[in-house]
Amino acid sequence: MEISAKMVKELRDQTAAGMMDCKKALVEANGDMEKAKDVLRKRGLSKANKKLGRVAENGAIVDYIHFNNKVGVMIELNCETDFVARTDEFKKLGRDICKHIAMENPKYVTVEDVDSETIEKEKEIYKAQLANSGKPEKVVNKIIEGKLEKFYSENCLMKQKYFLDDSKTIDDIIKEAISKMGENISVRRFVRFELNQ
Repeated sequence: MEISAKMVKELRDQTAAGMMDCKKALVEANGDMEKAKDVLRKRGLSKANKKLGRVAENGAIVDYIHFNNKVGVMIELNCETDFVARTDEFKKLGRDICKHIAMENPKYVTVEDVDSETIEKEKEIYKAQLANSGKPEKVVNKIIEGKLEKFYSENCLMKQKYFLDDSKTIDDIIKEAISKMGENISVRRFVRFELNQ
């Protein structure tokens, strides 16, 4: 498959890896962008992952009011330096995430934020749904795991499909921003208000 310069640039923008490394990864992945990202990760060339462990104590409170004035969102978006927090790119990321929250109404930031009581309750519901299925326990447990993953992808902000591009999750959007801005970025918390809710 022909690897275009545009594809190489897109992968570089998303991972901050070197141009030649991006080209090699795309060749190895036969032009598949997601597989190429995995190739770079395995080689330790994706800089976004290296930055994820760094402390993000600066940032900004970003807000968004939907055009109908019936939904509003505020998030605390963190980064490493005040310099990045003041950039238009950082503020735009914050507003895009706020818009996503307004549209998709997540309940949690990450999977780790879901309390064990909620997880157990969900599992009980799934078990009850499958009680008379006649499937072996091993298969039932696999189905429950799958349903739990679906629950996370619907309710956890970082796992949700980005409302403007469902080929990416919010986690992907943030990792792309980390690559571009060169700092760890994270959503610490959010609040969503809806009129009469």
